[in-house]
Amino acid sequence: MTFQEIGLNSDLLKAVTELGFQTPTPIQQQTIPLLSKEAVDMVALAQTGTGKTAGFGLPLLNLINTSDRTVQALILAPTRELCVQITNDIKNYGKYMKGFAATAIYGGARIDGQIREIKQGVQVVVATPGRLIDMIERRVINLNAIKIVVLDEADEMLNMGFKEDLDIILKETPNTKNTWLFSATMPKEVERIAKNYMNKPVELTTGKRNEGADNLEHIYYLVQGRDRYLALKRVADYYPDIFGIIFCRTKAETQEVADSLIKDGYSADALHGDLSQSQRDFVMKRFRSHTLQMLVATDVAARGIDVNDVTHVINYNLPEDVENYTHRTGRTARAGKSGIAVAIITPKDQGKIKDIERIIKKQFTRKPVPNGSDVCEKQLLNLVHKIHNVEVKDEEIESFLPKIYDELKDLSKEELIKRFISEEFNRFHEYYQNAPDLNIEKGAVDGAFGKHRTTRFFVNMGQMDGFNHNSLKDFLSDAVKLHPRMVFNVDVKSSFSFFETESKFVDNFLGMNAQDLEFNNRKISLEVSNRKMKEGGSSSGGGSRKSFGSGKSFGGGGYKGEGRSGGGKDFGGKSREFSKGKRRDGDSKDRSGSFEKKGERRESSSGSFEKKKSFGKSRF
Repeated sequence: MTFQEIGLNSDLLKAVTELGFQTPTPIQQQTIPLLSKEAVDMVALAQTGTGKTAGFGLPLLNLINTSDRTVQALILAPTRELCVQITNDIKNYGKYMKGFAATAIYGGARIDGQIREIKQGVQVVVATPGRLIDMIERRVINLNAIKIVVLDEADEMLNMGFKEDLDIILKETPNTKNTWLFSATMPKEVERIAKNYMNKPVELTTGKRNEGADNLEHIYYLVQGRDRYLALKRVADYYPDIFGIIFCRTKAETQEVADSLIKDGYSADALHGDLSQSQRDFVMKRFRSHTLQMLVATDVAARGIDVNDVTHVINYNLPEDVENYTHRTGRTARAGKSGIAVAIITPKDQGKIKDIERIIKKQFTRKPVPNGSDVCEKQLLNLVHKIHNVEVKDEEIESFLPKIYDELKDLSKEELIKRFISEEFNRFHEYYQNAPDLNIEKGAVDGAFGKHRTTRFFVNMGQMDGFNHNSLKDFLSDAVKLHPRMVFNVDVKSSFSFFETESKFVDNFLGMNAQDLEFNNRKISLEVSNRKMKEGGSSSGGGSRKSFGSGKSFGGGGYKGEGRSGGGKDFGGKSREFSKGKRRDGDSKDRSGSFEKKGERRESSSGSFEKKKSFGKSRF
């Protein structure tokens, strides 16, 4: 079946042909012929990325009277991003329809411009529920002539708390309208809307209810909570060409993970509700243009994102509501393409994996977190592949070749290849040669070390000394030359702190007392604490917006310097300074004070604390 065969008018056919549409998707084959010819209510169950916008947009435009400038169709969407996206698509479909106009109304943008467009006259309004109710209360928009209401991502709107708003809006529309409801899942609240506001709706389904896409692979990695961020970086490095979305539960966690990735040299940024509309637009523009490799987002902020060619969806934490897993993973494996859904879980999450499997009717594959050798091999082969396929601009490079040939004339082809590859491989190998194994045995308890026992320490440093969770963790691990993952359950108080480590490292930390170390003229003292810490405080390794220290990494485009935002550590460097991470606006503020041994004082210009020998070795 082609678009010519499903009943579109000539103007729409011209537009979709120009957009490159050839064969309608399964949902479009069902909706367009039905909605273009019959005045019916409809419930369509289809996953994100199956062509839903054209599925309702094309038949809607087929029914619009362009000589009438009143609002004839209303499309409701859960988020600003989706609202804008649908509006752009609708305008593209209707670009050859003389007299046609559509507008988007949503919060976070100036309302006066939106009011002006409504008053000028439009046939189609795409809106978020909150801003539309504002327009109704201002008596700016009249819904009395509405012929069609489209509820896109209906389950998402209800999950976001728009139930009352939808009731208000639907009561403002005439009873004679047709309602077209599109949803990825069919919870009870969606069924309630269908029952209360629709008249014997036709139900169309692509696939089965709540199931994920068939071309989507579901995998999970089992790690300790404190290793979650390290596992995330390992996954990103293992897939050099990753173009993905990382989902976090909270806005704070989203920002912390994004800041840590940026600091560690990855091409990443955050998307969450605390950003202004202009910031959100800027981030999404970068992601859509593939300038960003990884978008770290909350469920709410990412709803409705429609970006092509997303290769991975990474669940940094599994969603609280397991049904939201379907929405998260719907951002990849779109339009028939394949994708990978990754979940980074701790032992306590294993039961939730089973719950998700029951809902999506698909099995997860548990995979080991890639080790250093795995990552090096993947990165190296990716580099070789790029070299093999690179475009050679003969004319531009021609004048430089004689000097290049002369410089390399004493090297054989084999030696040249080895040296060229080693330029990159040496970085990878140095970075990962001592990388720890992040995998744990299935059935382990979160925080357990098998045969190793843990010991809790008290240290007389805290927030008043300028420390937070991550900076104290970095400081302590550097002081005793241990990997940061060996310092966990860090609990920073005002003037003191607690942390845990494996019992075999007790002497390492108690040895700090014999060194008479001071920080800001205050002697550092550690002792074993008998009081047990409450569970839940894990050290993920992710830097906060005010974290001290710098990371070192490559991969995911990061080692090229893309998206670098200061604070990153060069590969060859051995010394380490603990300076505050740069804020989003680029300003940085160094902490005053130095770390010293009694009788010695070395204070750097940045106010970093140091011994005669700088703390820190290469680590990831």
